[in-house]
Amino acid sequence: MSSSLDKLKALTSRLDEKIEEKEKKNIKVSSPVQEIKTSEKKHTKITETNTDNVRSENIIRVKQLYEKLKIFEKSPDFDQVFIYKAMNISGIGLKEEDFAQVREGKYIQIIAITYEPDKNGKKKAKNISLGYFGKAETLENTLKNEIIEFVLRWRYEKAFQNVQHYKDLIDRVEVSSDTLF
Repeated sequence: MSSSLDKLKALTSRLDEKIEEKEKKNIKVSSPVQEIKTSEKKHTKITETNTDNVRSENIIRVKQLYEKLKIFEKSPDFDQVFIYKAMNISGIGLKEEDFAQVREGKYIQIIAITYEPDKNGKKKAKNISLGYFGKAETLENTLKNEIIEFVLRWRYEKAFQNVQHYKDLIDRVEVSSDTLF
């Protein structure tokens, strides 16, 4: 995954260079709209840098928790843990009204959700346990917080991946529209 990310960053860098070259050539025919676009691009780069820092710090912590909670026993390749469509916790509330409350009598597990085709080819949700932590009543508070943190940070990274996908698509549209004019 990181090699794909590196390739994507290199491609984005080359696109930015091409756009800058094109803007330098067209600087004589500058309009207020072009100035606004240039300003927006500078702001976007600053925001992307901040986002990249937050994202890299998040992924480091996700990996630490992945190892500490022994998720690697069920999902040995760390990068593959993000192929799941969703992740949840059984036995601990994550909704606003019951956040971090353990459910008495329940077993604590980290559940990954994926979609696989059934015998008719229709996609069906499949739950996969990535970690089992025993009964709710015996769960230590520190471990409970680490389980919650892992799932929330996993979701955060998954959201970054989704945003990046749409940013890439928008960039492709913008580059395509630049060549049309």
